[in-house]
Amino acid sequence: MSDFPTNSRELPESHRRPAPWQRTAAGAGLLSPDGTVAATIFAEMSALASRTGAINLGQGFPDEDGPAEVLEAARAAIASGVNQYPPGLGMPVLREAIARHQQRWYGMAVDPASEVLVTAGATEALAATVLALVDEGDEVVTFEPYYDAYAALIARAGGVHRTVALTFPDWRPDLDELEAAFGPRTRLVIVNTPHNPTGAVLDADVLARIVELAERHDAVIVTDEVYEHLVFDGPTAGTHVPVATLPGARERTVTISSGGKTFSTTGWKVGWLIAPAPLVTAILAVKQYLTYVNGAPFQPAIAVGLDLPDAVFADAAATLRAKRDVLAAGLLAAGFEISPPAAGYFVVADAAPLGFDDGAALCRRLPELAGVVGVPISAFVHPERRDATRSLVRFAFCKRLEVLEEASSRLAGLAGLSGA
Repeated sequence: MSDFPTNSRELPESHRRPAPWQRTAAGAGLLSPDGTVAATIFAEMSALASRTGAINLGQGFPDEDGPAEVLEAARAAIASGVNQYPPGLGMPVLREAIARHQQRWYGMAVDPASEVLVTAGATEALAATVLALVDEGDEVVTFEPYYDAYAALIARAGGVHRTVALTFPDWRPDLDELEAAFGPRTRLVIVNTPHNPTGAVLDADVLARIVELAERHDAVIVTDEVYEHLVFDGPTAGTHVPVATLPGARERTVTISSGGKTFSTTGWKVGWLIAPAPLVTAILAVKQYLTYVNGAPFQPAIAVGLDLPDAVFADAAATLRAKRDVLAAGLLAAGFEISPPAAGYFVVADAAPLGFDDGAALCRRLPELAGVVGVPISAFVHPERRDATRSLVRFAFCKRLEVLEEASSRLAGLAGLSGA
């Protein structure tokens, strides 16, 4: 036994080859160069906040519970024995509530029996969709910056990631660049509106062009709409326009959302997708081998949430807008330039006016300098675009007002540092 090489370093150079799991994980950006698991920037910054006691404005989770009716419904479901595997498509009570929700808010008729699939959060819905519909060499178009899971999922499916730039501070894409991103290999276009990390809401012209290009190239539109009820500013304040409601879009669109952001229950991981029945069937074929099913007692609770009065949804958006204004004022007072978000959980700030031209480096120093943690926007772009976003930092404002006031007070200490 000792005569045989014990690891790849002892093999001749021509025979050294990573194991299959190493090759696929590295190709998807899931392993670091040394072969260890590549931690996301969110995990790194959250660990930094925990280690230093800094206020964590890096990761987008609320620190307050959602509506009491939703929480009580979960407790009641547990107490009544709703604790075993739910149906593969999701519990009928939730699928029917999702269908009612789409009709109520958007006038969109949905068959809960064949056009709705409940998932372990929106991220699983995205994962199952990409893995089901993208083959080796297929191209997927997204805007950039992008939610980091998009790039990893596209790579894992063997797809090619094409991006269209959104540029600080208005975040509006160039329509010619959007058209140029589509081609004969385009299989999917992932549309995240309201947008993470920028808080932008894509306007009607952009959405119409996306539908036109998808029709021309026979591509599937996948929409990430988790912030649909958190639009609080701009010309569409208080309203959201699902891409699937636009002419020509319904038959080629997978609409993805979840209850986590709307009801401040991110840890429950109850999401869903809505699509034509053949697409749901294809996606379910993959989803059943991911989580299989999830969150039995939380599914009827989210159903209760979806049927709450309009005022509950309006109050959630208004409350978040007030929190945004507190943090935005603090960032401006500290000397950042900001792009006020129209929706969502986050505000993007430019540290260049403070003399910090490297947002990632600043984020790693912020606990020391100000006792606050953010996330660099460079984590949401491909390496070749990092220079264009180098000085930008994302801060979450989905926290208690007193936390945001304290963070703003701490950030004020950055004024005058000039990159020191």
